[in-house]
Amino acid sequence: MLIRPQEGEFLSHFQVYIDQVPEGDLLVLFQQQPEQLLQELSVISDEQANFRYAEGKWSLKEVLGHIADTERIMSYRLLRIARGDTTPLPGFEEGLFVSNGQFDQRSVTELLQDFVVVRKSTLSLVQNLDDSAWIRIGTASGGPVSVRALAYIIYGHALHHFKIIRERYFEV
Repeated sequence: MLIRPQEGEFLSHFQVYIDQVPEGDLLVLFQQQPEQLLQELSVISDEQANFRYAEGKWSLKEVLGHIADTERIMSYRLLRIARGDTTPLPGFEEGLFVSNGQFDQRSVTELLQDFVVVRKSTLSLVQNLDDSAWIRIGTASGGPVSVRALAYIIYGHALHHFKIIRERYFEV
C-alpha cells in the first residue's frame, strides 16, 4: 500500500488535494473513481452540462475537460520523474487550457469517456511502478514533487472537482 506523501515532497498549494484522499489503497481508489463519476454524471444532459454556477466560472463540461487535461499533465510529470528524469518541468496555465479546449462543443458522454481513457492510461503507468520509483523526487512548477505525491495529487484533484460539481452544479 502506498504511503501518503510527506511535507517536502510537494509544493504547499497541493496539500488541499492530498488531504482529500481517503485512507486506503490508492490504486484501488484510482480504479473506482471513474465508475463513480460515470454513475453520477451519465444522467446529465448536454444542456445541463453547459451550466455555469456564477459569472466567469467554468461550465460543467469545462470542469470535466480540466480534470482530464490536468491528469494528463500530472501523469506526464509522474512518468518523467519515475523514470529518473531530473529536468525541471514547467507549470501550466489551467485557464488557457480550458479556454482553448473547446469543451463546451463536446458532449458530456465524450468528456466522461475521455476521463475514463486518461485514467486507464494513468492506472497502467502507476500499477507498474517499483518501490524505488514511488519515492523519486523531481522538480515541477518550480518546486519539489515526488512520484507518490503526484499520484495523490491526481486522485485528490479529481475528487476536489467532483465535490465542487456536486455542491455547485447539481444535486447529483
